[in-house]
Amino acid sequence: MPRVKEFDEDEVLLKAMRLFWEQGYEKTSLNDLVERLGIHRRSLYDTFGNKHQLFLKVIERYDKMLSEHFQAGIAHADNPKQALRFLFDYMIEGYEEKPSGCLFVNMAVELAPWDSEVDFKAGESFDKIEQLLTDLIRRGQENGDFKTIRHPVELAENIHNTMLGLRVLARTSADKEKLHRIADFTMAMLDF
Repeated sequence: MPRVKEFDEDEVLLKAMRLFWEQGYEKTSLNDLVERLGIHRRSLYDTFGNKHQLFLKVIERYDKMLSEHFQAGIAHADNPKQALRFLFDYMIEGYEEKPSGCLFVNMAVELAPWDSEVDFKAGESFDKIEQLLTDLIRRGQENGDFKTIRHPVELAENIHNTMLGLRVLARTSADKEKLHRIADFTMAMLDF
């Protein structure tokens, strides 16, 4: 008879996510994972596979969490301009109990050059964000929120690049006022 799991998989994935986010993939050992997750090494292997397979599952869980946060924030915005402001604020201020920066950005910098699966997942995530930005900009242009006549795809690529930089700076000691000034300047270009 198969053994019943004594832990919640999603809770364990969230703990692993936080650990990888804080320490990075390479610095996180199996011993770190076993200790932080509160499960036995055998349970980790049986449920999630090896460290790399666990990391890929963490990435999927992070992507889901990020999408939920973005969609909820955008749904509460009255217009595309407010939605874009929410995205900037989220990337600068984050939300409760999370490490600074972005797990996708961290993994892209640390692993994408040599790990094709991570590179693919990072690219997928970045493409989704650019599509979200393109849609917001297009709607903002249509309803008059944004005066620019530049192509929404070009604007989305540029804004996403700024957001990537902000997520890197969020991991440093850069003060948040500076990050908000960068976001304000980027949003201002939508009115030219």
